[in-house]
Amino acid sequence: MPDTVRAAGGQSLADLIERSAELKRELVAFAQSARFDRWLTPLLLEAAGPARHLDEGEAVRIIDHFILRYRLPDGSSVLDRFLAERKDLNTADRELLLGWRDPVEGVFEVQRKAGDAVVLLNLLDDLEYRTYSNVGRAAFRGVSKGGFLHTCLVPVHSADGAWLVSGAMSYYPRSSAIDMGRAALELATSRPELVFRNPVKIEQGWRLMREDRAAFVEFCGSDELVLPAAEAESLLNAYYRHRQDTAVAARPSRARRRRPEPDLLLFELGELADADTIGVIYDEADGLNFYADYGMLRDLFAEPTLTGRRRHQNLLRTYLREESITPLPIRRLASAHPRTADEVFQKLLRKPGFTWSEDGETLLRRYKPWYYEKEPRPGVSVIGDRLSELAANLR
Repeated sequence: MPDTVRAAGGQSLADLIERSAELKRELVAFAQSARFDRWLTPLLLEAAGPARHLDEGEAVRIIDHFILRYRLPDGSSVLDRFLAERKDLNTADRELLLGWRDPVEGVFEVQRKAGDAVVLLNLLDDLEYRTYSNVGRAAFRGVSKGGFLHTCLVPVHSADGAWLVSGAMSYYPRSSAIDMGRAALELATSRPELVFRNPVKIEQGWRLMREDRAAFVEFCGSDELVLPAAEAESLLNAYYRHRQDTAVAARPSRARRRRPEPDLLLFELGELADADTIGVIYDEADGLNFYADYGMLRDLFAEPTLTGRRRHQNLLRTYLREESITPLPIRRLASAHPRTADEVFQKLLRKPGFTWSEDGETLLRRYKPWYYEKEPRPGVSVIGDRLSELAANLR
């Protein structure tokens, strides 16, 4: 029970939860004030759609996301602004709120109830969370073992292992296991950072990526390819079928499943298919990446006189400025063409004294600070045993 648990500093867990509720109410009021209307209102209107209908749960979810994770133009969050303006908050309150900067979003399976809490297994990171609500155990009425919750959690600072529901909480019965497995799998593949909250999954991801990269190099002959779009797509599909066949062959005969038909596409380039060439790079750190018109960019570094051509200049500028492109392709080309890289950038930047060896990394950091602000993560998502079981039922 919360009132019997003592957190660091002598506060009871019940006191911390009650204080969390008070601070959350103040934080929500702060977020809904006129100063943030220009950012919050468009988010709500977009979710409401043409019918202008938005149920309460979805509105709560959007507001909670806006408070904790939405980035304002200066890079701060609403929570950051709240902390900066509320000079009256004591150290304990500030530490509690600072913990909310790192919320846990997930699809959770209910393991059991424990007093006022429920113990949840996050299908994404494969970790358990002892979870409370700031409205008490009534929030979990109707929640049963084996059911699922789609919600967001924040830590209760100083209370080791205790978490609070933040924002909306959607409950699904045990009979929804297949649908919830599908939802968790989509989140795990589209947002691998949710999986890598678990350090064990990070190490597993690096190991699997190293193995996959070695297999890619063996199959394709190199970790860097430049191909016409159609050939790149065909090669990638052949590679993935090869990997699938290898995995199936390694299983016991009773566990083997029929793989997709040979003409079934496992990989599609999407919008990149319109490019003249596709660069395919499987890097040790950045994983497998695809780059439009990489052949044209490679030609530029091989023959710097092309810098005078507008198309080549604009392409390199795009590679520098585009946030979806990491420093990897530019680093690769500069490394492969050390004699001409300086000339390429001197002409592009109109800086005769520029040298890649001295100024290259500074240039990349100026254009791509987001890349250096985050820890490297493997490009392979690793799912836990329970999600693997649910995923098997999707086939």
